[in-house]
Amino acid sequence: MLKGQLLHPGILSAIASAGHGSKVLIADGNYPHSTHRGPNASLVFLNLSPGLVSGVDALKVLTSALVIEKAEVMDYARTGPYAMNKDPEIWADYAELLKDADCKGQLNKIERFAFYDVAAAPDVCLTIATGEQRIYADLLLTIGVVK
Repeated sequence: MLKGQLLHPGILSAIASAGHGSKVLIADGNYPHSTHRGPNASLVFLNLSPGLVSGVDALKVLTSALVIEKAEVMDYARTGPYAMNKDPEIWADYAELLKDADCKGQLNKIERFAFYDVAAAPDVCLTIATGEQRIYADLLLTIGVVK
């Protein structure tokens, strides 16, 4: 039996076969994970219902199992129907959970359509579909090196 926080066999398999520089996408409930995922990415469904499992829950468990070198978020629109005038609140939650990671809690912003391209690249080893309902909650993690 496993003693760690991460018990999901599909997630364990995907990250065990990944390496330094591989990426993991935590996708919110609005993300088109079936059509915008990397050709090498396993797709794990944790979207049990709206709000379950949250992006924060997924990140908490991943931080117990991975060295996280870099964290990237989908930048929010400043105009249009999904416009915001400040950073989404979930970013602060992510940054707090990542403060002890190699990335020191820094979240790098990527423009929305560029984010889709990066999240669909061959170096993404895993896409986790969550039930996260907050918008702009997509988080792309780069796996670091165990020192």
